Amino acid sequence: MLTLETRDRVRIVTLARPEARNAVNPALARALFEALCAFDADDGVDVAVLTGAGGSFCAGFDLKSVSAGDGAGWIAGLDIPGDWDPLTQPIAGPMGPTRLMLAKPVIAAIEGSAVAGGLELALWSDLRVMADDAQFGVFCRRWGVPLIDGGTVRLPRLVGQGRANDLILTGRPVAAPEAHRIGLADRVSAPGRALAEALDLAQALCRFPQGCLRADFLSARMAPADLAAALRREWRSAGMALTEGTAGAARFAKGAGRGGRFD
Repeated sequence: MLTLETRDRVRIVTLARPEARNAVNPALARALFEALCAFDADDGVDVAVLTGAGGSFCAGFDLKSVSAGDGAGWIAGLDIPGDWDPLTQPIAGPMGPTRLMLAKPVIAAIEGSAVAGGLELALWSDLRVMADDAQFGVFCRRWGVPLIDGGTVRLPRLVGQGRANDLILTGRPVAAPEAHRIGLADRVSAPGRALAEALDLAQALCRFPQGCLRADFLSARMAPADLAAALRREWRSAGMALTEGTAGAARFAKGAGRGGRFD
């Protein structure tokens, strides 16, 4: 379900549910949260690379688990405390690590689809290396499932409000050339090469003095209090995951929407 590998000072975290295009269910969300917390606390590694097995990054939250009930129960138990500080109080999001504010950078290596919650995992990552035949998309739009893993917070900061509105409201697919042009992808690789190029980038980051790198890294991001307020505001939409989203998940579980169709 989740595999971990360390190469020199790089931790490779691989979503390994290829039969579900690496969709995240509650068990995988917990494992991913714990793995990224452990990476941040491990003095033996400096950079993480987050990727997916089987030629796909992540198809989002597992709608079949929502339809079956355990996914809805997991989401319902993830309220954000009113005094939450992302730097000192690590808490899980629906997809696992999306509320973490790590001291070390994470690079997403994206093949295939990074859609719905999978897009939010990519947005949570600090850099994105995308294969030129991969795609992003707010595909959860068609199922009535809201963005509750920081998508509405991070996407406008990366691509601007107007472009974010386009992607969020339409749920359309975004291919690699457009993603790179608008700043959603930082690097574009040949198909099958996203992980290799992400590892090269990670190794390059490891060669710098890490104290200075991490200080600048923290300073360049949203202030922790601002991130907490923005994620708390977004979380007000979580009720939609338990109303419209449950109905949409039931349609998905019965076979609707395979291959990204809107019909």
